[in-house]
Amino acid sequence: MSEQFDVAVIGAGMVGASVSARLGATHKVALLEMEAQAGFHTTGRSAAIWIRNYGPPDVRVLTGLSYDFYQNPPEDIGTDRLAVGRRVLYLAPAAQTGALDALIAQDLGIEEISMARAKEICPAIIDGYAMRAGLESDGFDMDVAALHQFFLRRMRAAGGQLMLRHKAGRIERKNGVWEVETSSGAVITAPVVVNAAGAWGDEVARIAGLQPIGLVPCRRTAAIIDPAPWDVEHWPLVQSAAHDWYIRPEARAKLMVTPCDETPDVPHDVQPEELDVAIGIDRMQQALDINVRRVEHSWAGLRTFTPDRSLAFGWDNAVPGFFWCVGQGGYGIQTAPAASVLVAAMVKGEDPGPAGRIIPKINPMRFR
Repeated sequence: MSEQFDVAVIGAGMVGASVSARLGATHKVALLEMEAQAGFHTTGRSAAIWIRNYGPPDVRVLTGLSYDFYQNPPEDIGTDRLAVGRRVLYLAPAAQTGALDALIAQDLGIEEISMARAKEICPAIIDGYAMRAGLESDGFDMDVAALHQFFLRRMRAAGGQLMLRHKAGRIERKNGVWEVETSSGAVITAPVVVNAAGAWGDEVARIAGLQPIGLVPCRRTAAIIDPAPWDVEHWPLVQSAAHDWYIRPEARAKLMVTPCDETPDVPHDVQPEELDVAIGIDRMQQALDINVRRVEHSWAGLRTFTPDRSLAFGWDNAVPGFFWCVGQGGYGIQTAPAASVLVAAMVKGEDPGPAGRIIPKINPMRFR
């Protein structure tokens, strides 16, 4: 038996959930997820911080356009801590001063500060590590779980269906509509399929008989440590100007540390490598006087990039009704409010608003 919808969205992470919520106001949506819970992979493993100066130019446009949503969220968002201020401190050793100059030159709110001021903000900085420092003051921690659940609630309230344990096994275009047969045996029909499958985006395209666009899933590793005796609750996120390590406070008294690794991998339930954890701690300890007694917890997630690292939103020109929404890298959470508005407008053929200027840059057919 089959069930008819207007749109079938594949992948119930933050991107799929937010796009489904936006489309649900005017379309009957099926949101298909292969796992037993939505957001199991990348969304559930996010570092959860909004940084205006993060990512390529197209990403920064959507990040900026998402700012107001986070600062003035809907009343039913489900939390009073959707956005909690967290500054970003950039440290530049001698070899990274050019990277700091490039960050400041973006003119998006990074100011150079003295090393004395940097050490006031983060007193664990080791003298002599950095030559210069920069500070970004409008960053904030995001409540990822609350945001994800908000979009899922909005989608369901509009009549959409979240279909867990429904991995797409067959995707075919027949008589002007797509048929998506899932691992549960259900057959979903819809004129439009939105491929929001993240690391599995190329796999979904192949199942649909389409050429992949060259997505590259990359492993990112993180670990939780106890920085005692330092009181870190109000520290900024601290990172090197070249973005080869960073730390951020976690659960008030702990620190998350990462080597900012981007190791090409394959789509799967990725796990951390001990070497990557050790590299992250070593890089941190070159900069910060923190004695790591043990690693309390570590994990890894996949950040999936296109070949040029920009987004891939748009129609596939080989067959009608197949829309790509992939390549978010590590930016999918902070861009979700604006990205979902843009994608919904593109799917419906409506005015995309101020985000429309990036559409030529993010056309997935640039890789064909």
